[in-house]
Amino acid sequence: MDLTILYQDSSLVLCLKPVGVESEGEGMPRLLERQLGGPIFCVHRLDKAVGGLMVYARTKQAAAALSAAVARREMEKEYLCVVPGGPEPAQGLMRDLLYRDAAKSKSFVVKRPRRGVKEAELAYTLLERGPETSLVRVALHTGRSHQIRVQFASRSMPLLGDVKYGSRERRCTIALWSCRLAFAHPVSGKPMAFTALPPAAFPWDCFSCLSGDGTE
Repeated sequence: MDLTILYQDSSLVLCLKPVGVESEGEGMPRLLERQLGGPIFCVHRLDKAVGGLMVYARTKQAAAALSAAVARREMEKEYLCVVPGGPEPAQGLMRDLLYRDAAKSKSFVVKRPRRGVKEAELAYTLLERGPETSLVRVALHTGRSHQIRVQFASRSMPLLGDVKYGSRERRCTIALWSCRLAFAHPVSGKPMAFTALPPAAFPWDCFSCLSGDGTE
């Protein structure tokens, strides 16, 4: 499998992760190593069933710098998702307490802090409303496991195709796409930003605002 590479240099590689490929371990890192040669280091994660932009380091030094940027919330991550109905108001914040149940590989919104509970926050903007579904852009302020999926599901808007969190739609995989990454280059410090649109397939092809060449 040849991966789509948007940018590469001696320190990092920016690529599109296909749906169904693990972002860690024997998934994306091994594929990139075979395609590009040399070691590849994972600095952030994306669910297996989710596709889109990811950045990987090509040196230990770059990996340390990018991982630190993620930990300091200096890497901007934005996503597109499709939900039934649509959020009200059309723009706002979602703040919740999330508990991760490792045995069930599932996160839950809870009401009170306790051991294992973490704060989660995201900002959302409604981009286009259709007859039954809406396209929403999400900016993560925290990076919790399944955060976007569970926060929308807890508000009766499970992402299309996300049967784990209550969707009844089975014509697609989870309608979540990593569409933008912005960060400082780990060596030069130069600001870098990349965007990529999801594939022209259901449910993304239901929205006119997604027409375009896809990447920049």
